[in-house]
Amino acid sequence: MKKIKIPLFVVFGGLLLLSFQIINNKLHFLQSPGAVIEDYEEPDYELGAGHVDSLIPYPALKKGERTPFDLWRYGGKGKSSFTTPDLPMSWDEWVAFHKKQKPELMADVRKYMNSRFDFNGEAHEGKVMSGGRKPIMKGPITRLPKGIASYEALSKYSPDEIRNKDLFPFKPLAHPLQTTAHMLFPDSWNKVHPEHARIDVDHDFPDEYLPEFPPPMFLSNHKELGDVTKGREVTLANYYEIFNGLLTPEQMEGLNELLTPTPTTWFNHTSHRVTLEPSVGVSCFACHVNGHTNGAIELGPDSRPNLARLRMDTPTMRGNFNAMQLGSKRSIRSMDHFAEVEEYFDGDPGMQQHIGQRGLQRAISNRMGDFNSMLDFPPAPKLDAMSNLIPSKSTKQELMGERLFKGKAKCATCHYGPAFVDDYLHDLKVERFYKGRPEGPIKTFSLRGIKDSPPYLHDGRLPTLDDAVEFFNLILELKLSKEEKDALTAYMMCL
Repeated sequence: MKKIKIPLFVVFGGLLLLSFQIINNKLHFLQSPGAVIEDYEEPDYELGAGHVDSLIPYPALKKGERTPFDLWRYGGKGKSSFTTPDLPMSWDEWVAFHKKQKPELMADVRKYMNSRFDFNGEAHEGKVMSGGRKPIMKGPITRLPKGIASYEALSKYSPDEIRNKDLFPFKPLAHPLQTTAHMLFPDSWNKVHPEHARIDVDHDFPDEYLPEFPPPMFLSNHKELGDVTKGREVTLANYYEIFNGLLTPEQMEGLNELLTPTPTTWFNHTSHRVTLEPSVGVSCFACHVNGHTNGAIELGPDSRPNLARLRMDTPTMRGNFNAMQLGSKRSIRSMDHFAEVEEYFDGDPGMQQHIGQRGLQRAISNRMGDFNSMLDFPPAPKLDAMSNLIPSKSTKQELMGERLFKGKAKCATCHYGPAFVDDYLHDLKVERFYKGRPEGPIKTFSLRGIKDSPPYLHDGRLPTLDDAVEFFNLILELKLSKEEKDALTAYMMCL
């Protein structure tokens, strides 16, 4: 068969012509453009005051620059979903910038928090957390708006009236420096672990209103031991001594991994950090100390821009063996899955290339999940085998609180079973009460051992159990009396 030679200029010319035709005629070597509705008009969807058109556009800010405390009033889209490992200035300038800004910022943070809360240090008489050392703070300490004499008076207003008159005292809390955000540890942790003290911002809650440190640890397979730590923080240096002979080798390996620090977006060895000295990073138990929580905050990794992400208090890991669904905004269905997706990089895997891979194998994350699923709730001696109060051990007030919890107060609609949780996400539609961005559905959290986990709600805007009762009384329009609200608080301290 005779070969035909085609000149190169004919080949290239043909390819150029074909490329021109593809572009000009939108032939589909590329994906088709998809359908577009002409003259599109967006339906109302009953979004009302929370619709994006009613919100202030997010300000254009660089890393480290101060952010408004009222971020619930803002909405819109960011420039990019992705971050970079670059600071907006040199390292020396970064340190000098925060040395100047931090005192001014923290003075304003304290002023803002004191405008919202009365941190008076008053405790419930005789009531302590499960470790037996730290008093349970009394509330409510959320300040009422001017002109409102009591929470009972506030509850007489309708949601529309509260929103239009700007009377809602429970607006969302933002990270005090949300352009940078990331893990923010309480003073009690930083005193023991100064490598995590930040150059740019400090925690905004007084230690009295945070969980006890270190908290006790209870194991579902060694109930006879009580607090297995005996008042110690579990670390890489002591875990072998504490748990050798109690755990299986697989569980020991999982615990080792939970205690091993790894570099994160802002705690690492590079100049992209918020600590003065380089850091090996943080571990799972740096926030979930002893499998519980130390009150550290972060941002939920679920959305962008950074200013739209919700402030998240570190939840306890106690009782997760009884949780069918994990994660505040997403459906994470197992403890080993949870161990894999922990957001060490602020939900940005691209940062791993710059600060170092975690590189967890599935076998390791399974073992981390195995240990997580042994962390038990604290003892509740007033509950019987079916999680009901034992009358002979309970006060009249506590028994009244139980009746309200299961009835008029509607708590048991979402909080039931041995873990007092329904494993669903619920949208409370709190934006009915204030003009701002809806926060959407949030996972119901377990109420077993709830006295050990202040502050409350996902962002900590409710410093005490009494504040939580007032919040739900208002949101669910329950019209509870002062006596009934006090009874609910007394009951929850029994769980």
